[in-house]
Amino acid sequence: MMKGGVEKAKAGVLERLDAGEIVVGDGGFVFALEKRGYVKAGPWTPEAAAEHPEAVRQLHREFLRAGSNVMQTFTFYASDDKLENRGNKVTFTGAQINEAACDLAREVANEGDALVAGGVSQTPSYLSCKSEKEVKATFKKQLDVFIKKNVDFLIAEYFEHVEEAVWAVEVLKETGKPVAASLCIGPEGDMHGVSPGECAVRLVKAGAQIVGVNCHFDPMTCVKTVKMMKEGVEKAGLKAHYMSQPLAYHTPDCNCQGFIDLPEFPFGLEPRILTRWDMHKYAREAYNAGIRYIGGCCGFEPYHIRAVSEELAHERGFLPAASEKHGSWGAGLEMHTKPWVRARARCEYWENLKPASGRPQCPSMSVPDGWGVTKGHNDLLQQKEATSQDQLKKLFDRSKSH
Repeated sequence: MMKGGVEKAKAGVLERLDAGEIVVGDGGFVFALEKRGYVKAGPWTPEAAAEHPEAVRQLHREFLRAGSNVMQTFTFYASDDKLENRGNKVTFTGAQINEAACDLAREVANEGDALVAGGVSQTPSYLSCKSEKEVKATFKKQLDVFIKKNVDFLIAEYFEHVEEAVWAVEVLKETGKPVAASLCIGPEGDMHGVSPGECAVRLVKAGAQIVGVNCHFDPMTCVKTVKMMKEGVEKAGLKAHYMSQPLAYHTPDCNCQGFIDLPEFPFGLEPRILTRWDMHKYAREAYNAGIRYIGGCCGFEPYHIRAVSEELAHERGFLPAASEKHGSWGAGLEMHTKPWVRARARCEYWENLKPASGRPQCPSMSVPDGWGVTKGHNDLLQQKEATSQDQLKKLFDRSKSH
């Protein structure tokens, strides 16, 4: 945007939220890129930013076309302690991966009205009961890259324990940049039983200006959880903006640890995927709950974000570029050759559809593998060596007893 020969600076995330604007996030990079063959399931680390930048760039671009105005750096789990965990073979350092991720996010953000968010997430160091100083040093090491690359704001995301998230926020806020913090929790709270409301209060007091949840649960569960966070913050007399970046999977049968306990995680989740029409409902529910940062996490593909953007087009004042051919609510079906398909060119049809799975003997829900372990338990102690066959056998035998 040029005015008098000078490029006009983009409004920051807090400026947009303070003005009541909707900020649409992007979707789930690790799952999308794993399906495309660029990420290894298990460690879920983002070497692809350096190894296959063309793949990461293209996914950023698709989310931008779908209506996202935040390009979150593909830096999930890019701390050195995670990159070196359990025999994970990497050829790039955390700094190299994070620098490449920042450059890709900025390149695509500059193609539209999008901001770059640098993200950090939970660490193996915390699960292994390392000290606050050691865990914070891990965040600080990542942060140095984000400052060097001058990201627009910072996100501490995917934290199962509010204590660790608070430590992350305390490090991030030292930069003076806006800080968002999202936990991967549901209505039961974090893994130590701290309620969503109390979690949010602690995060705001630590310095987060945007709080919410991401991953682990489906959209409606996440919206419910953020409502509880909002109530807690308001009851404490504090102020914050709210964000939601859920899974694109239905999770009505999950326990407090979410979808990683489901037997289908991570290779059999497709029958649970939300349709684009479910996403319309999610976007409206989130907006009505007062959430203004609305995006997605694992399972979210660009067409899901497009559905969010289309649902909120009136409030945002525009449709995304990716809707040009699609047409809201399937209007393009009016051109279909078959009359019974043309008859589906209306929102009422899709809003009321109950999709079949096509799997006659499959149950509608699963029994989660809840082993009841969290920080401090011996099973969660991390190691640099690859998981041994003996260690795996013990886990296989234990799994049979559940």
